[in-house]
Amino acid sequence: MPGNAFGQAFRFETWGESHGAAIGCVVDGVPPLIPLAEPDLQVWLDKRRPGQSRFTTQRREPDQVRILSGVFEGRTTGTPIALMIENQDQRSKDYGEIAGKFRPGHADYSYWKKYGIRDYRGGGRSSARETAMRVAAGGVARKVLDAVLGPGAVTIRGALVQIGRHRVSRDNWDWAAVEDNPFFCPDRQAAQSWEGVLDATRKAGSSLGAVVEVVAEGVPPGLGEPIYDKLDADLAKAMMSINAVKAVEIGAGFAAAELSGEENADEMRMVDGKVAFLSNQAGGVLGGISSGQDIVVRFAVKPTSSILMPRRTIDLEGNETEIVTKGRHDPCVGIRAVPVGEAMMALVLADHLLRQRAQTGRV
Repeated sequence: MPGNAFGQAFRFETWGESHGAAIGCVVDGVPPLIPLAEPDLQVWLDKRRPGQSRFTTQRREPDQVRILSGVFEGRTTGTPIALMIENQDQRSKDYGEIAGKFRPGHADYSYWKKYGIRDYRGGGRSSARETAMRVAAGGVARKVLDAVLGPGAVTIRGALVQIGRHRVSRDNWDWAAVEDNPFFCPDRQAAQSWEGVLDATRKAGSSLGAVVEVVAEGVPPGLGEPIYDKLDADLAKAMMSINAVKAVEIGAGFAAAELSGEENADEMRMVDGKVAFLSNQAGGVLGGISSGQDIVVRFAVKPTSSILMPRRTIDLEGNETEIVTKGRHDPCVGIRAVPVGEAMMALVLADHLLRQRAQTGRV
């Protein structure tokens, strides 16, 4: 009922607030005897960690994850795995001036209408701080994929493909470039131009939205269900559940509406005794079930709601007023959404992989 958990055979539930003592999650359904240690998760958390460039929030959080249960002598036991990260750099006083006001575009108002109370310190539960635990749980999911399918059988990579109105060029796409710039951008030329764009946005006290693309290679065919638990439906839900995400598309997505039937059809041939697709408009999912092609998901992240630009709003008493949100905020929260999108991809794939094995006895 509360809606804090995700998944079925592989399930995780997060807890904690942005300015609370800690954040954490419980991961359940992990098979036993899988090697797992904190460094296996920390490598992914370090990608998401704030304060790594001038283009993200300057909140200084080491995001050191601790495994509290479910692992013994370096291997999973099959019991729930509890993970925790202590919050160390909260500045709740930054939000004192807006305690009685609602930030336009933020969850402040809807949370208050639902619960009759809200944690105004950084947004509480609605803060992107919660996504750190998704990344930690995603690290566990990657270990499950490796254990079942073989180490490195599935590769999950994300990239930022658009900031504001500025897109990457597909002709310049280079996965190696993603690690060479602060934007996770696969186009080095675009990354250079984005620096000036975001510097100007940050100095103006504003923010920009972004589009993230996540690709999973090596996913075996057969994962997913044909009707309500379609693989692409669960992927869409997973990505839409990320803070500030407002749209998701699989494969060609909305562009499929502009294609003819023959353009949209992913034709098939046999190459060296194996099925080969001549295109991937479907994004690796046919009828809700993986086809063995790369799974391609894109999601749009709205501009950060907490900005220095004065905005019209109301207060708790219904009085009309203005608001300026001080504190440390991302000028483009979509940047740090890249490792979060990767994690959600891993979590969905691990869940459907274990469900497939339970239902059919094979992968």
